[in-house]
Amino acid sequence: MAVSNEDDLFRLLPAVGQLLQKSEFEHLSQRFGRARVKAVAQSALDKLRDRLHRAEIVEPEELSEMISNLGARLETSLEASLTPSLIRLINATGVLIHTNLGRAPLSSHVARAILDLATGYSNLEYKVEEGRRGHRDQHFEHRLKSLLPCEAATVCNNNAAAVFLILNTLAAGKEVLVSRGELVEIGGSFRIPAILEKSGAKLREVGTTNKTRISDYQEVISEQTGLILKVHPSNYRIIGFTAQVRSQELVELANRASVPLVEDAGSGNLFPSRHVALSRERAIESSLLEGFDLVCFSGDKLLGGPQAGIIAGRQSLIEEIRKNPLMRVLRVDKLTYAALEGTLIEIEKGESGEATPIWKMLTTPLSELEPRVQHLSSRLEASGWTNQIVSTRALLGGGSAPEESIPSLGVRIETTSQSPNALERSLRTRHGVISRIENDHVILDLLTVLPEQDDQILFAFRQISNQAVDSATAKPEHFSPTRE
Repeated sequence: MAVSNEDDLFRLLPAVGQLLQKSEFEHLSQRFGRARVKAVAQSALDKLRDRLHRAEIVEPEELSEMISNLGARLETSLEASLTPSLIRLINATGVLIHTNLGRAPLSSHVARAILDLATGYSNLEYKVEEGRRGHRDQHFEHRLKSLLPCEAATVCNNNAAAVFLILNTLAAGKEVLVSRGELVEIGGSFRIPAILEKSGAKLREVGTTNKTRISDYQEVISEQTGLILKVHPSNYRIIGFTAQVRSQELVELANRASVPLVEDAGSGNLFPSRHVALSRERAIESSLLEGFDLVCFSGDKLLGGPQAGIIAGRQSLIEEIRKNPLMRVLRVDKLTYAALEGTLIEIEKGESGEATPIWKMLTTPLSELEPRVQHLSSRLEASGWTNQIVSTRALLGGGSAPEESIPSLGVRIETTSQSPNALERSLRTRHGVISRIENDHVILDLLTVLPEQDDQILFAFRQISNQAVDSATAKPEHFSPTRE
């Protein structure tokens, strides 16, 4: 093709209207919508024009080829743009309640309950037998009351919101007594003092960072006190020269002063557990039996359910919270209620709450992990991947039991063909397998890998092997990669 000068190269660029009249672009318009295709096509033409201005394209044949391939390129781009960004991953990190990976996985039973509710209408706020409006808390409150010694319960969108609602309802304009050792920062840089301030309550620090005594509370409690707040220490612990106030002392003081005693229990550990990792983790049941007026906790940590902030305790205080206009702002939808009720049903059927996926992982004996890790190791070896079975220490995560670890088993990958960082990145970005690097080796901890995902891990490694030979190998069907 003969082109006399630079201006003639620009003349080769078609108008967007001309492109849309071609059959391949009409086909794209039918699939993705004309307006969307027009916008993407215009953007592609603008980029070509910009490259011409910068003299990155100087040959007419090269430009013509790019224009002829524009339809195929736009189709790929449009398909990628409609790929969901929220995708399923394989957690091989050994952190059970991994905040970045969505915390507690739900069981298939609960997932089916969510799907059933999501695809139709429901009795979310309707009493079928009476034919009148009901309250959405009815779908979980009676189940929580059957598990815990509480008079009532309500739920909002997360535990930080639960703390905020309690403070705003019961202590706005009043002082809230908190031990200095409990003024923690939780995930996402949210701090208890900041939540207190936004709620309208006034923080009154008590004691010191490492030592707080009941006398410290007695010295500052007054008519200006709205409530006493005890806070879960989350992902840290103070050890050494320390002192904490016994719960019974706080209960007696709060009763004498007629102020509510509230505990932010954080992790949602319902019952006392014999598991070594939870030996020092307070239980919701214990706090309520000891006399705390309200206890709030997360739904997607040790409870093993959806993201939610659950408040349980005295009925009169729960009713006040329900009447707070902010309750409507922070309330949860039908899908959360479905997941929460389904999770509580599983706990009712199980023993001490050990029926959810999180608890099944937590209580999995090494004797069950061993055949899985041996099978995966031998199949990886057969696929050309040198590896070693190793003893590992998994973590509970989610701010629970920060000093405790759980015995586990994993596979350590020995590779000289690529660096551990390159392998970890390939597993993560191309195959959705999230591993960890330890002592310059990629480790796959099987405690947090669901049994049905073992074959997917093997498939990922086989794909990586093939890609080393042929970079055009297709991506696995079970994983939709994120756009980088």
